[in-house]
Amino acid sequence: MVTVDDVRRVARALPRTEEALVRDHVKFRVRGIVYASVSPDETLMGFGFPKEERAALVAAEPEKFLMPLPSDERYQWVRVRLAAIDVAEMRELVTDAWRMVVPKKVATAYDAL
Repeated sequence: MVTVDDVRRVARALPRTEEALVRDHVKFRVRGIVYASVSPDETLMGFGFPKEERAALVAAEPEKFLMPLPSDERYQWVRVRLAAIDVAEMRELVTDAWRMVVPKKVATAYDAL
């Protein structure tokens, strides 16, 4: 099972990432734009994901992915059950979400490492 510490380890290694605690959610952001968030009970992680693709993602693996809360539907956002993924999949989800919020040159520089 993926833990908040696993998510933290991955997210904090990404350039320009800041961590914040907002209403008991651990949030990872770049310049105020949140790209990943762990729920207070540490069972769910919300992450940036293209709005037009999220229904297909959730439909393909409903045991793993959930639609965002109604208050978050306007954002490019989806949720995942942390118990349903491994660290490698979490790393991919978090890194892809981070790519959505950083300038392309930052992502390209990170890829070159």
